[in-house]
Amino acid sequence: MSKKILVLLGHPDTDSMCREFCDAYAAGAISRGHEVRRVNIGEMNFDPILHQGYRVIQELEPDLKKLQEDIRWCDHFVVVYPSWWSTMPALLKGLFDRMWLPGFAFKFLPSGLGWMRLLKGRSARVFVSSDSHPILARFLFGDNTNEIVDGILWFAGFSAKMKKVGPMRKLKPEKRARWIRKFYKYGEKVY
Repeated sequence: MSKKILVLLGHPDTDSMCREFCDAYAAGAISRGHEVRRVNIGEMNFDPILHQGYRVIQELEPDLKKLQEDIRWCDHFVVVYPSWWSTMPALLKGLFDRMWLPGFAFKFLPSGLGWMRLLKGRSARVFVSSDSHPILARFLFGDNTNEIVDGILWFAGFSAKMKKVGPMRKLKPEKRARWIRKFYKYGEKVY
């Protein structure tokens, strides 16, 4: 069955290995008849800073409004980003800070005892690249990716899974090509 897939490159540099992963995933999905939309965070125009927190909601820029539309449209959301200092790049965090708002992603219940998950019924796959081996990073720093899988995606209703990719540092051409093939296959399977 054909799916509507949104692939978000969460690396600000569009000339990165993460971009190659997104390209390969999208190509694999398209080869199986899925409809794919791509967004590169480094090509978006928005202010990532919540200047007054959530006390005053800033007007969303057109790129953030479009991304919200794409998220509502999709059945499956793919996010690819590098781990920098055991977290996502600041621009990606700022993107979620700005657009993952009440009325779009969730709605608090009037009683104050819970919330409605407004993006329920969708799946997500998050790929996080790292210069270190994922097992070593987990041992040294713990699970530092629950912020996006649980705190952002699950909170809004996504059924989300994480895949850590690494080590990326000093990647030889044959290993790089192997990773690209894997991402193409992930796209074919909508993994």
